[in-house]
Parts: sequence; structure tokens; C-alpha cells
Amino acid sequence: MKNQITSALSDFFFEYETPRQVLVRNRRVGVVCRLIQLGVLVYIIGWVFIYEKGYQSTDTAVSSVFTKMKGVGYTNVSGRETVWDVADYVFPSQVSDRAAEAHQVTEHCLDNNSELDEGQMTGVCVNTTKTCEVLAWCPVEDDHTVPSPPLLMSAENYTLFIKNSITFPLFDVTRSNLVEEVNKDYLSKCLYHPEDAPLCPIFKLGDIVKLSGFSFENLAQEGGAIGIVIDWTCNLDFHVKHCKPEYNFHGLYGNPTDADASASMGYNFRYAKHYMEDKVPKRTLLKVFGIRFDIIVKSLARKFDIIPTLTAIGSGVGIFGVATVVCDLVLLYLLPKREFYKNMKFKYTDTHIQVSSILCLFSLG
Repeated sequence: MKNQITSALSDFFFEYETPRQVLVRNRRVGVVCRLIQLGVLVYIIGWVFIYEKGYQSTDTAVSSVFTKMKGVGYTNVSGRETVWDVADYVFPSQVSDRAAEAHQVTEHCLDNNSELDEGQMTGVCVNTTKTCEVLAWCPVEDDHTVPSPPLLMSAENYTLFIKNSITFPLFDVTRSNLVEEVNKDYLSKCLYHPEDAPLCPIFKLGDIVKLSGFSFENLAQEGGAIGIVIDWTCNLDFHVKHCKPEYNFHGLYGNPTDADASASMGYNFRYAKHYMEDKVPKRTLLKVFGIRFDIIVKSLARKFDIIPTLTAIGSGVGIFGVATVVCDLVLLYLLPKREFYKNMKFKYTDTHIQVSSILCLFSLG
């Protein structure tokens, strides 16, 4: 018994078993096998490693964005001259930066039970106008009159400065859109252009609207929204200085004057400035038609990692087995000499004959 255990352990540790292989000389099967293997090799190298970067690990960025608008506008409405600067036409309280392109100003007083859109009815008839009296700010707002052309068409030349910082936590890399080439002197004279100045973080509003595919005049008339996408796609196998942003611009709602424009196009909101005059509360209501800018940071960083590399190689080696399976199916089930190939590939044993032989041996003993 001891010798049997020792022999079994010796066989287990010091012997190597290899599967039996049969070399088949058949041109059609050989060509099929090599074509499948070539296809698998192209898939592994071309798709997995080159296109999908299967040898790298990935990470997305934690990002922050700061914006600053510059530009001064001038309007003259019915002899009333007004100068508009950043404090007048940018509204941080509306979630993001907006440039107001047109406004409607209506001064109201306070008058004094069912409700209408204009206010709550008091039940009193106004004979002079043949209307019902309502409790509301008066005169009632008429939002059908929109300035045309827009009052602040000069906003086309205003500029928007975007400062963006990102961090890839997995790779401990921090970058800013003020990259190495963007210094103080460069900022003082640059203006973004997709070909001549693609790294400049200062954008003219007219250029943003044009690059988004919209018309500034149409957008200024009824308002709208534009997405500014900052794309950080970085290969950190190269020096980190090559990790630079790319800017893209997309219209988030279409031009209101387009033939296929849907209902409720454009962008507008109301806000009021309250004050007291002769102890009477009054307000100036402004309906603002503006351009809303949504800044979206898109990021993906890649860097070589041995774990995904080995995983990709292992899966590729496993896929090579597909060629063997396909060729075996052709040999064993499709070719005319399939029975011959079966006999060459498989070794058949008869269990009944084997057991009878063993019993005979025992009886002879």
C-alpha cells in the first residue's frame, strides 16, 4: 500500500500529460483554420489592444468650472438711455451664466373671488374698459410685444472666460485648461478659434453661437440654450503635458424661427425690482430673453496596467480555441472521410471485453 501511494504521488508531481494530437493533411481544413486564427489575431490586436486600449486602465475626472463674462452694452428706448454691464445682464442665480439679449420693462402699481392668470377677481366691473377688476400688479403684463431687433445685439461681441480644473484620482493627475502654452501674455491677446487658437479659454459669444450651428440674431430674439463641452480625453502613457482640453459647442434647443421648431422654443424668465414711491409699493418687472450656457465636462484618462493587459491576452488565447472547434466540426461531420478522421482522432475501448480479460487473468492466477 505504501509503495502504491508513493508511486501515485510521484506520478502526480513528476509527470506531465499532453492531449493527443492528430496531424490532418487537408488543404481546405487547413485554410479554414488559418483564416479563423488570422481573424482572431486581427481582433485581438486591432480591436482589443489598438482601438479599445485593452492594455490600459481608465478613470474619469472630478471637475470644477469658473466663468467670467466681459462686455458693455448700450440701449436707447424711447429716449431712455441705459448702459448694460456684467452686473445687469448676467444672472448667476439662474444656475448658470446667461447673457440677456432683450428685455421688456413694464411698470406696475397695486390695485385691489375667483382666480385668473392675470390675478384674483374682486367681483367689481370696470365700466370704462368693460372688463373685470382683478387683484394684481397693474397694468397687467402684456408679454406679446418683444423688442425687434433685440436690444442687446452688441452682446455678440461680449466674451466669456472659462476656467476649468480637473483631477483624475486613480492616477493622481491634476490639470487645468490653462495649460503650459496659456500664460498671462497669451491670455491678454487670444480669442478662441478652433484652428488658430484651440486652447484659448476666452470665447466670443457670437463665435459660440455660430459654432453651435445657430443664428445669433434668431437666438437673441427668443432666447435659447447652448452646451459648451470641454473634452478631456488623455493618454497618460505619454507626458502629462499632452493632456489638453478640446472644446465643442452644441445647440440644446433649436432656433425658434426654424420651420420645424416645436412649441415653447427659446429661453426666458422674469424677475422684478421692488421699490417704494410715496409709501406705495411698486415694482419694475423685466421679462428677459437670454442665452443660457451649460458647461459640460467630459473626461476619460487611460494608462498602462499589467492586470487588464494579461486579462486581454488570456481572453485572446482562449478565443484561438474557436479555430480548433470549427475545424473539428468540419472534419468529423462534413467531409466525406469523416469516419476515417473519427477513428484517427478517438481511441475506442470496449469495457465488457476489458473486464472479461481481467477476470481471465485472475482465474489463470
